[in-house]
Amino acid sequence: MRRNRSSLTYINRERKINVSILYQVLQWIFLVFIAVFLGVALVFAFGIRTSVVGESMEPSLSNGQEVLINKIAYQFSAPRQGDVVVFRPNGNENAHLSVKRVIATPGDTIQIVQGKVVINGSVYTQDRAEDTRDAGVAANPVVLGADEYFVLGDNRRNSEDSRSANIGNIRRGMIEGKAWYCLKYKNKQSGRIE
Repeated sequence: MRRNRSSLTYINRERKINVSILYQVLQWIFLVFIAVFLGVALVFAFGIRTSVVGESMEPSLSNGQEVLINKIAYQFSAPRQGDVVVFRPNGNENAHLSVKRVIATPGDTIQIVQGKVVINGSVYTQDRAEDTRDAGVAANPVVLGADEYFVLGDNRRNSEDSRSANIGNIRRGMIEGKAWYCLKYKNKQSGRIE
C-alpha cells in the first residue's frame, strides 16, 4: 500500500492478460484473413465478366447478355469441344472479348462441306446451328496446330469466327477463360451456359 499526498489510499494491482480472450481475438483475426483471401481468390477466378456483343451466339446467348468467366478452368485442363470460351481476337489486349463455341481442338482437321461441319472426316453431330452456308477459310481442310482451336458462333449466318481470315484459329494463349454463367438472360430457367 502506498499513501498518496492527498491522503487517499490505493493499491497497485498488476494487470493480468486473460489468455482466453487473447486466443479468441487471434482466432477472429485469422478467420477474417482467410475470408478476405478466399474472397479475393473467388473474384479473380470467377468474378470477371464480359458482355456478348452481337447476335453470333444466339440462341444460346443474346446480344448484351453478361457472362461470368471462369479464369482457372483452363489452368488445369484444356478447352474441350463444345465449350463456350472467351478470348481476345488475335491476342489484341485492346479488343473487346469475344464469346464463341469450341468446335475443333488441337490436331483436328476441320472443313465445312455443303453447309456441314466435318471434323476428322465425320460430320459434327453435336452442332446446334443451322447449316453453315459461308465456309470461309474452312472451305478447304484446316489442320489445327498443337495449341490451336477452331471456334464458331452458334448463329453461323451472323458470326465472325475462325472461318474469317482476320480471326482464324484461336491459340490457347488468347483464351481468357470459360464462359460458365450468364447474369442476364431471357426466357431461360437457368443461367448456365450450355
